[in-house]
Amino acid sequence: MARLHIDAVSKTYGTEFAVREVSLDIADGEFLVLLGPSGCGKSTLLRMIAGLEQPSAGRIRLDGTDITDSAPQSRNLAMVFQSYALYPHLTVAENIGFPLRARRQPRARIAARVTEVARTLELSALLGRRPAALSGGQRQRVALARAMVRDPGAFLMDEPLSNLDAKLRSATRAELVALHRRLGATFLYVTHDQVEAMTMATRIALLDAGRVQQVGTPEELYDRPRTAFVAGFLGAPPMNLFPAVVSSRDGGLRVLSEGVDLALDITADSGEDTAVLAGIRPEHLRPDRTAGAVRGLVRMVENLGSEELVHLDCGSNTLCARLPRPAGLRVGDTAAFGVDPDHLHLFHPESGLRLTWREQSTPLRRIS
Repeated sequence: MARLHIDAVSKTYGTEFAVREVSLDIADGEFLVLLGPSGCGKSTLLRMIAGLEQPSAGRIRLDGTDITDSAPQSRNLAMVFQSYALYPHLTVAENIGFPLRARRQPRARIAARVTEVARTLELSALLGRRPAALSGGQRQRVALARAMVRDPGAFLMDEPLSNLDAKLRSATRAELVALHRRLGATFLYVTHDQVEAMTMATRIALLDAGRVQQVGTPEELYDRPRTAFVAGFLGAPPMNLFPAVVSSRDGGLRVLSEGVDLALDITADSGEDTAVLAGIRPEHLRPDRTAGAVRGLVRMVENLGSEELVHLDCGSNTLCARLPRPAGLRVGDTAAFGVDPDHLHLFHPESGLRLTWREQSTPLRRIS
């Protein structure tokens, strides 16, 4: 087991930043997921931790020891690659035992460890096969077994499930979570798939353009996104984001936009309107045929089986509602929805930072 500390790490290629001043504390035994779109720097950060890339600035510590300049083989870390990187001419047993043979461990110890790890990952019946005779899921488990065999302090995983089909990915996610609980080891996992992050992580670090946007539990990032990027990245479909103003009307604050008139249930003295970027998750729009805060024309209805996605045109704004099926709405209908003010998110229209407000406090206060 291991604790990782990443202190203001950056990586540049020429004048371009791939990773910019990233700082993270990864606790012993944690399952931290580095999440973000392609090209955001998450794999580069993982490779710097593994020692496969050298940081341009910053330090990396493992259990308090500075490993920034250490060779990859001297770090007590195991890397699981997206491509699995198995040796095609070796059997499963030989692939699993390779790290121990490279360290000239006794044959008896290698055989015992291979048997132990193979039993843990249910590979015992496959030890005599070669990678070409294995399914994608079996190859992924062999790659994990090879990482486990030398009992590393932490596992570094670079999109290890991306080559699997959807059904196998779901099953393997559950296997990885169970394995993490069983081993109690530190897992640092890279993915662009929000479902993997939300279902597997104890914490998520969401990156964009080389910077960390937010670090927290899956629930924290989903329920209280720190930036508009976080709000729009998490969720399927993502959060509805649209320009609005917060205005003081009849002694209270209201959020106003095309097709949106939502009372915040907060008293406030009259003041100047404040431009904001408003956000509502699709599942938080509930049908309200009388005094709906959101009104629009149904443009499309998507049937997801147990649910329907209702797409609304609210002037120039397009919003999506996620409803149990049947929602009873058709294309061309005029629909109205209510929103609990607690489920409304407000962001600065330029910086994208989350905004908050307090009783008798205007304008809105930015959260840094």
